Amino acid sequence: MRTIELGRTGEQVSQLALGCMLMGTATDEASSFTMLDRYVDAGGNFLDTANCYAWWPGRQYTGGESESLLGRWFTRTGRRDQVFLATKGSAWVHNLDQVWAGRDEPDWDLARANFEGAGAQTLRRAVDDSLRRLRTDHIDLYYVHVDDRATPLEETLEALAGIVRAGKVRYLGWSNVRTWRLERIRQLCQRNGWPAPVALQQQHTYLRRRAGLVHDSIVDDEQMDYLRSHDDLTLVAYSPILKGVYDDPAKRRGHPAMEPYEGPDAQARLAVLGELADELGVTPNQLVLAWLLHQDSPPLVPLIGPRTVEQYEAALPALDIKLTDDQLRRLDTAGA
Repeated sequence: MRTIELGRTGEQVSQLALGCMLMGTATDEASSFTMLDRYVDAGGNFLDTANCYAWWPGRQYTGGESESLLGRWFTRTGRRDQVFLATKGSAWVHNLDQVWAGRDEPDWDLARANFEGAGAQTLRRAVDDSLRRLRTDHIDLYYVHVDDRATPLEETLEALAGIVRAGKVRYLGWSNVRTWRLERIRQLCQRNGWPAPVALQQQHTYLRRRAGLVHDSIVDDEQMDYLRSHDDLTLVAYSPILKGVYDDPAKRRGHPAMEPYEGPDAQARLAVLGELADELGVTPNQLVLAWLLHQDSPPLVPLIGPRTVEQYEAALPALDIKLTDDQLRRLDTAGA
């Protein structure tokens, strides 16, 4: 398992991060523990969760289940000091009864309208709650999960600075944020001597977002250019294989994960991806992960979120795929 420096912190994190979003809900405890054990045994150290994970697999869940499961795993194994632990706040959902009311699936628009936000008191409480569930005295990386434009950035950043000073959090990150907001955050931090984000967690994959799409969470050309110019900020790429749709053309049709990418450009890139995967004897999902692992301008950390042990095991061969300059060029230049 190769490592990468997180920003300019000196911290070495696994270049393939393990997302724990569904652990404790859609993924049972035994399977979750198996994946965590195997990941750390293989040299992995970068675990990612959030306080709101995961309320949506069923009405019986409220959020906090993933953090609680990790806390039990730390207690059972004593491996807390072997991992770099990331969690998030600001997207805990209030009023889940309203979000689910009379529905088989949650109303995500209502859920977003009920995010807890990034106010000072909210963040201080959220960090303490996460520490309690995780059964640890510190969080290595704490993200603002969803950019909160209703709260002054000064309030959020000053509160986070206090949380870092208290030793509860070591480093900060931001997620689901536009580039202009990220620059404003960094300027405020520099002006006031507050700790600046060292990680940016956004959705990023081999497919390119469709023309004209306005989206806070998907990396665009401007954001990629910004990251190339600021090596103190590392991209953590979530949903790198878009819920596994690369391996299954039937699954891709009408799948919500494809909607931001659908179009001639996506189809052209999928065609080249499939051809090269066949030549190499790997799956398209594995090839996408390998392509991401080969990126160095900027370097990034793909974040996988397997639901089953089988899905976890299926991702690992990507670590051993070596792509030539010509193969990378074929993938990079594909498109409409």
